[in-house]
Amino acid sequence: MTRTARAIVIGGGIGGLAAAAALHERGWAVTVLERAPALAPVGTAISLAPNALRALDVLGVGDEIRDLAAWQGDGGLRTPGGRWLSHSSAEAAAARFGGPLVLLPRATLVDRLAALLPPGAVRTAAKAALADPGDRARPARVSVGTDELEAELVVGADGVSSRVRAALFPTHPGPVYAGFTTWRVLIPVPGAEFASHETWGRGRIWGTHPLKDGRVYAYAAARVPAGERAPDDEKAELLRRYGDWHDPVPAVLAAARPEDVLRHDVHHLARPLPAYHSGRTVLLGDAAHAMPPTLGQGGNQAVEDAIVLAHHGADLPAYTADRLPRTTAIARKAVRVARLGMAGGRAAVAVRNTAVAALSTAGPALFLRGFDGIADWRPPYASGRQHAGQR
Repeated sequence: MTRTARAIVIGGGIGGLAAAAALHERGWAVTVLERAPALAPVGTAISLAPNALRALDVLGVGDEIRDLAAWQGDGGLRTPGGRWLSHSSAEAAAARFGGPLVLLPRATLVDRLAALLPPGAVRTAAKAALADPGDRARPARVSVGTDELEAELVVGADGVSSRVRAALFPTHPGPVYAGFTTWRVLIPVPGAEFASHETWGRGRIWGTHPLKDGRVYAYAAARVPAGERAPDDEKAELLRRYGDWHDPVPAVLAAARPEDVLRHDVHHLARPLPAYHSGRTVLLGDAAHAMPPTLGQGGNQAVEDAIVLAHHGADLPAYTADRLPRTTAIARKAVRVARLGMAGGRAAVAVRNTAVAALSTAGPALFLRGFDGIADWRPPYASGRQHAGQR
């Protein structure tokens, strides 16, 4: 008598849910263990490039997500005074990469991915720990409170501070501070009309983007010591740092309440892992390759991971061989872009801005160039239910 292959996913974020949905489609019996009391995503909005949208096509939801695209007309890169350094457009992005860039609330994507799973597949308030990564002769084991579960595959999708990663690779140094903190808001801004843009100052970045539902997603980043917090509240801190920047920055700040502002220090894996698997246990998303958000690829790469993992199934060395080189290269590029955007010296900023403007005059905008070799990725298989096999 045969039995359906079992997979346990530790972490109910975007990467974990995408992996669970992809494995379920391939015939695995999937359980998602999320330590939070509900599938409430941390953060505000997520940008999905054509590479992630093609991965979502495998799950049958790509077109639904594409319909949420909001970026229309011109956008690009600006200075704090409002001067445009570089222009681009939704049409240029779609022509270059074969599809749109989509910005949507994280909660929308989480809800859609969770809906792809069978009833009871997601367990919340389930604090899980890897008890045994397993090997070819025995299943992996996961402890959840006083219970212990076995599976032919365990997926560590538990984020930048992954406990699964620490268990698999105890000598790895883990995440380090990237040198800057970020703020994010997702709010309605009545009467605001603007082109989607990112603004680079001296050691500071601001981005403002409209969503299709009428809200505005804005983010900021600044070079500060790790662990620093505002003496009053984070809206006041944003006003001090960005209150005199070009429109619509003041309007966004005026519309935000202190409780609307999220602040998080940025951590990344400066040293790549030697592999993304050990035994029957595998890592994906930030647990495997946490990177600065400067390319907007963290969630995108997690969705790619999920589809590739389901494609390889129990062949975890093949998954590592497929994903580690690509994600390591993208993470390193994100670090380089962070250094460029967060440059702090007056002379360095002047040289940077001149170079960006010159490069964009000579060819595609820097914003689009940053996605070359990334957004054109295609999944290793198309949609349609395929089976993981019986055990």
